[in-house]
Amino acid sequence: MSTGDSPRVEMLLPAETWDYLKTNSDAVLIDVRTKPEWSFVGKPDLTSLAQQVHCISWAEYPDMSVNPRFVEAVKEAIEGANPSRIFFLCRSGVRSQSAAEAVLEAFLSEGKSIACVNVAEGFEGDLDSQKKRGGLNGWKARGLPWTQS
Repeated sequence: MSTGDSPRVEMLLPAETWDYLKTNSDAVLIDVRTKPEWSFVGKPDLTSLAQQVHCISWAEYPDMSVNPRFVEAVKEAIEGANPSRIFFLCRSGVRSQSAAEAVLEAFLSEGKSIACVNVAEGFEGDLDSQKKRGGLNGWKARGLPWTQS
């Protein structure tokens, strides 16, 4: 955990993330969920922004162990660019926080500065009173573009 003026992971709501992506073409969105989540639940759709979502699992299905190549895969996805911000999105904002912290730490250890942002609420959001996701908050519930295969 960082303190003081040291770099830390920022946090933005889904609509704030969308607005930033809309006005900053050099920003990157990494969806850190699993292949089954992308396939069956859906994923953000950035085609109207002429951008793509980079799908890189932080935890690997089915045992949900941390992907040992995650940081390397993020570096490959940004292809040596220096994005204004890298946004990390998961189901509810928990895995994406860990993923963003790992990437930030890796870049800092190399002496590089990068802005890492956790998308609060995630793609599906928090559980509602009936213990279901997708209607209370999150990317989908906020009415942001998404697609399902």
